[in-house]
Amino acid sequence: MSTPSLLGDRFARWRDRLVASPRFRLLAARFPLTRPVARRQARRLFDLVAGFVYSQVLEACVRLRVFEILERGPRTPPELAAEMALPLHATLRLLEAAVALDLLSRRGEGRFGLGPLGAAMLNNPGISAMVEHHGMLYADLADPVAILRDGPGGTRLGRYWAYASAQGGTAIDPADVADYTALMSASQSLIAEEVLDAYPFRRHRRLLDVGGGDGTFVRAVAERVPGLGIDVFDLPAVAGHARARLASAGLAGRITVHGGDFTCDELPRGADLVTLVRVVHDHDDEIVARLLAAVRACLPQGGTLLIAEPMAGVAGAEAMAGAYFGLYLWAMGQGRARTPDELRRMLREAGFARTRLLKTRVPLQTCVMVARC
Repeated sequence: MSTPSLLGDRFARWRDRLVASPRFRLLAARFPLTRPVARRQARRLFDLVAGFVYSQVLEACVRLRVFEILERGPRTPPELAAEMALPLHATLRLLEAAVALDLLSRRGEGRFGLGPLGAAMLNNPGISAMVEHHGMLYADLADPVAILRDGPGGTRLGRYWAYASAQGGTAIDPADVADYTALMSASQSLIAEEVLDAYPFRRHRRLLDVGGGDGTFVRAVAERVPGLGIDVFDLPAVAGHARARLASAGLAGRITVHGGDFTCDELPRGADLVTLVRVVHDHDDEIVARLLAAVRACLPQGGTLLIAEPMAGVAGAEAMAGAYFGLYLWAMGQGRARTPDELRRMLREAGFARTRLLKTRVPLQTCVMVARC
């Protein structure tokens, strides 16, 4: 008797042969009941083929500040050409492409205005910063087969994320972390809101944010939970940026910044809640195991660890974790998106007894898992 797995394999092979048949695809496109499915699949496949071009249209709009210009109101092509310092024919080509992608929309009297996706880009500096940052990723993946076969040594992303290529994190120069610290800060605000809405920070006495960058996340926590004591731990070069940023926000007396390398240094004690916000997926399993053990050692019995980052195998975030972060982190030189089950296993091995995956509004943006000692 065939097992369910074998039956599933047989069905999948039959389906694959059917879809691979040019005659079946032609019939499916002609038959009224299957035509919508055939068109949808054809569109999805073409989007994969054309995805790089779509992203370049978006990058051009970001770099030329098209969305900010149109926030002030619709413009004609000559007006936009003058503001963007582009030839009129090039402006028209970009406008047509942006309309096709719902970044812009046609308005009356030959003018162009914001589209639904273009409007969503406004007041969203994190996305705009990542769009411009992706130039490095595209350069590193110019030959994806070569980087998969030979490994990511010497990539632009590896040099950009200094801790990914440094032999000793404490020896990194502050100048080497300024750009990536600013990028992380720009993209942190939306994630902070997701995390703060998903978990009740008020139940805790003191927070330690490990890998906290320039303190963008803890500034949001401090605003939402005024009575919470807060510590930040990051590489000494990054900690300097955090101290300056927190001092300028008037939080130097409330938030303590510690410099160190969590791959080899002990973490500060005294907190009953530790957060790892977009930290775990940046590192390979060996380093993550050491980090989780260090977190467990610094927490009291009953303490809590909160991990917030994209996770693999989560409904609504499959492409982000599996495809985007899969290749991005490969090009960077370390790290991978893990499934909730993988994280639960690593947390158990580190000494955490109970884990729970919390609901977030946008799993594509971040997932949240909490673990108790």
